[in-house]
Amino acid sequence: MNQANIGVVGLAVMGSNLARNLASREGNRVAVYNRSEGRTKELLDEHPEANFIASYSYEDFAASIAKPRTAIIMVQAGAATDAVIDSLVKVFEPGDVIIDGGNALFTDTIRREKAVRETGINFVGSGISGGEEGALHGPSIMPGGSAEAWEVIRPILESIAARADDGTPCVTHIGTDGAGHFVKMIHNGIEYADMQLIAEGYDLIRNATSQTPAEIADIFAEWNKGELDSYLIEITAEVLRQVDAETGKPLVDVILDAAGAKGTGSWTVKSGLDTGVPISGIAQAVFARSLSSSLSQRKVAQRLGKQVVEGLPAGADFIEDVRKALYASKIVAYSQGFDVIRIGAKDHEWDINLSEVARIWRAGCIIRAVFLNRITDAYKQDPELELLISAPYFADAIADSELSLRRVVAAASLAGVAVPAFSASLSYLDAIRAERLPAALVQGQRDFFGAHTYKRIDKEGTFHTEWSEDRSETRVD
Repeated sequence: MNQANIGVVGLAVMGSNLARNLASREGNRVAVYNRSEGRTKELLDEHPEANFIASYSYEDFAASIAKPRTAIIMVQAGAATDAVIDSLVKVFEPGDVIIDGGNALFTDTIRREKAVRETGINFVGSGISGGEEGALHGPSIMPGGSAEAWEVIRPILESIAARADDGTPCVTHIGTDGAGHFVKMIHNGIEYADMQLIAEGYDLIRNATSQTPAEIADIFAEWNKGELDSYLIEITAEVLRQVDAETGKPLVDVILDAAGAKGTGSWTVKSGLDTGVPISGIAQAVFARSLSSSLSQRKVAQRLGKQVVEGLPAGADFIEDVRKALYASKIVAYSQGFDVIRIGAKDHEWDINLSEVARIWRAGCIIRAVFLNRITDAYKQDPELELLISAPYFADAIADSELSLRRVVAAASLAGVAVPAFSASLSYLDAIRAERLPAALVQGQRDFFGAHTYKRIDKEGTFHTEWSEDRSETRVD
């Protein structure tokens, strides 16, 4: 094969691992380009078995790929991505495909797709999840873009995607323009919630018992054999077992308790606000990272008195309650995430198959978990399912775990342990099924100070009351 069938621009860790993954699959020949020539030469020297076609200009890169050309961009989101797109558009031709595989903001992808489409070139914004290992061995892939582009890139992406237990590749056409990056963004938001909930569960067990991190690792490993079976639970056990080589202490006790974050978490929360979807569990997970990183404020807050943890129940019953609370809250987080996808798809006129989204998250991605099979089935049985937690399996799971979640949140509150994600999950469950909410009072207040009007439960129309005068009611429509 003298020409490549796929090219990769950007050869940092993710890009080089993806290029190696592509090269390892039968039928693929990979062209590579990097702004720094040294990185390109380094990759070729380190992996001669990949038989890469190296280029040192965009013109040579385009010439090395068979038509219709396909290139995957793996560079930093933002200005760097725009610069690469501009360069490729100059050397590519109508019918070629440019794929942005970075974590781009979906609105940027919508803008880019529209601009590139005018040249006759196809632009695809594709979420790629799985980290460095996923890129190398098989990620979950979420491409957007046109149906025409999907037909061109489908065999290539299917060749490198992770395989679920049933053998199906974890890739599907998500929808037009920014749909792929939108879904990847929500994936990351769910990831934030999942990780925070696990951390809160660990913190409760650590505070309630005298067990070491290594002993708690055994608890998580046991949990991973049941309904909580997932990648994040699996690696949690490994992290808790790790010993610091320098001090001999558990590594988790040496790591600074300030969690980092990138843009996708805050983007997810903003999308929840923009779509009017309550994603309180995800939002609290994002805010928890922000609070953890506010080290100077945390130090000042010590003036309020140091945290005193006392009264947490110890023993197997409480640990089982934490497990059930974790499962119930995890269900809430996924339900909230899929809500944003469902409403976002309507707002942007994307035809997103939620069952397919859950299907391709079953392997390769960071939030892969056994219970995604249940989500796949739920949306397959009812594609118009309005609320995931109302599906029979999840409704039963919530019913089975609800009392445990209540006991955990109550015990944590009385003992002085912060559990923002657990608490938000419980509040969401209570609010979403309440027959009547105090929002009626809020509407009355809004009408009082701003004449925002309100609706009534006993007749149609929109109404306003002259509160400060004779309190008479006026219909305004």
